[in-house]
Amino acid sequence: MPALNTQNLDPALLESSDPLQQAFASRDQDAPKLVREAIAANRTQLAFQPVLQAGPSGQVAFYEGLIRVLDDAGRVIPARYFMSEVEETVLGRDLDCASLRLGLAKLHANPKLRLAINMSARSIADGRWRDTLERGIRLGDVGDRLILEISEQSAMLLPDVVVRFMEELQPRGVAFALDDFGSGFIAFRHLKDFFFDLAKVDKHFIRSIDTTPDNQVLTEALISVAHQFEMFVVAEGVETLEEAGMVRHLGVDCLQGYLFGVPKASL
Repeated sequence: MPALNTQNLDPALLESSDPLQQAFASRDQDAPKLVREAIAANRTQLAFQPVLQAGPSGQVAFYEGLIRVLDDAGRVIPARYFMSEVEETVLGRDLDCASLRLGLAKLHANPKLRLAINMSARSIADGRWRDTLERGIRLGDVGDRLILEISEQSAMLLPDVVVRFMEELQPRGVAFALDDFGSGFIAFRHLKDFFFDLAKVDKHFIRSIDTTPDNQVLTEALISVAHQFEMFVVAEGVETLEEAGMVRHLGVDCLQGYLFGVPKASL
């Protein structure tokens, strides 16, 4: 069930006798407050979604760890319900710290695991986040199993900072993924300045790609550009066998989406 937007909500709904509607309405009244309280009470966790090789083996190439917070009743709140309100704030840096800390702990506990963790370019300058990263890499052999995922929009906020950060971390084995590739924030001419190891094609191009010629042409172009810059390509948001067949035909290297697994709290 989608979240309710209480800014345009009929006041009568807030007084509804339906407990589920009341829960959504109450929760959405102050997403930052919910996130702040969850972080303070250590009510955060990762949900893991597999990314599969596109070849015949279909083996898991790595997992993406997606941050979740829990409200005081223990209900899991997906990031889409709060991230837009906190991403560019101090709370966004707190969430990045929590996500990285949880991800590094999982890597330490699972020596064969390769894991992608989302981050904002703004967190590069956050001392707490950098300390968490440094301790995690220094205390164990996890650098070559860690993928840091940065969206196009975030990368273009601080491109010079991102480039320097990549130059610093890649010699230590850390890989970088360009998330939402094709969303329009990065002009192709800027790709040569970055050092992304893989690109994740924006899911809006993948949706109904088997029946949408425009999406096929655009996705094929994105794959070609990414391969030209020596990036592996992941198709995000694959939900049907037909979509999977088409992106395989177009040449992606990996597949991610509900067809292959929903995000789960355990691996």
